[in-house]
Amino acid sequence: MECDKHNQPLHLYCPSHLMPSCDECISTSHSKCTGITSLASVVEKIKIEKSKMTVETDINYFLSILDQLVTSKSKNIKTGENHCIGIQKSINEIRKKINKHLDRLEETLSQETDIIWNQEKSKATDFISEIEGKRENWKNMKEHLQTVTSNISKLQSFLGVHQIEQQVHQCQRYIENLKDDERTKEVDIKMKQNDEIEKILSKLVSLESLGEVMIVKTEINLNRETSLRRKAQVKSQEQFNINNMTMNIETKIETNLKKHISDMICLMDGRVIVVENCDKVNLLSSDGKLQKHLPLPGAAYNVTQINQDNIAITYPGESAIKIFNMENERVTKVIKLEKACYGLSFSNNSLAVGFRKEEIRIIDLEGNTLKSIQVQSKSYLFYLVYCDKESNL
Repeated sequence: MECDKHNQPLHLYCPSHLMPSCDECISTSHSKCTGITSLASVVEKIKIEKSKMTVETDINYFLSILDQLVTSKSKNIKTGENHCIGIQKSINEIRKKINKHLDRLEETLSQETDIIWNQEKSKATDFISEIEGKRENWKNMKEHLQTVTSNISKLQSFLGVHQIEQQVHQCQRYIENLKDDERTKEVDIKMKQNDEIEKILSKLVSLESLGEVMIVKTEINLNRETSLRRKAQVKSQEQFNINNMTMNIETKIETNLKKHISDMICLMDGRVIVVENCDKVNLLSSDGKLQKHLPLPGAAYNVTQINQDNIAITYPGESAIKIFNMENERVTKVIKLEKACYGLSFSNNSLAVGFRKEEIRIIDLEGNTLKSIQVQSKSYLFYLVYCDKESNL
């Protein structure tokens, strides 16, 4: 078998990455890996039939997972449809409650209208009856006036006319008093709309929805453990305790940088990022030659690599972390923090950030806090090494 990338025979095996490799792969991508061995020896140790059975077991397991997902999703759809019906019923209930309240207000106002108008109508009817009585009396007075001077003495006529004249004066006072009588005014019935109605109508017009319909997602319990997760086919490299490690210098690189270096990292491709203390961010070749100053304004302090193309840099003076794309050579994101940040390390899509002497904060790449660790350090947290497994720092 040949390497797809280099067209060389695959005769080596990297236990760190569980990958068959060619000579070129080892020299370019696995130069730092330990335990490189021959592919033939690895194949010799593997029991093919057992491995085949294990793979078949995993395939069957994956099929059962898919069956479980289909069943779960089918139930999910049915449940969602029932909830849709429930939402529609809730909307109808809201309408019923609103209509019921409006009906009650309408009935109350109608009753109040009838009562008030009937009272006023009764007053007007009584006034008409009073006037009709006066009219009848005055008609009789007029008829009596015609007879008071017939076939009687002059004295009797005078007294009769005088008596009627006094009654006319009373009528005159009655008519004059009617000018100030409230009962002579024309009455009408109107309704003054409650000021709150306009506010409510305005709110109803601006009300865009009776509620918000949203999708709520809940994790389902899928046991995804397979033989691939339970154990590797090849024994992984031995784990070491840091207290028992011996470090040997493999390579020395002269950088020829004059300023104090606050941080540096080796990129995945072998090049080196060197940060001058609160100053420039430099890109060096693997042999230490300065390739360029990265176009990053501000006083940089610490750096970490996120992936092949992106790095993150802390700027204590700006209380910020800047994400920089190496290929496009531009800042793609600025994560603003509330205080000066120094040490920086990346693992599994999250950043560990050191704040002065008192806090290490784990944040995602959007700046959201995932975890805050309060510490008591005698020195500033300038340097961090973060491993997300079991949240080790």
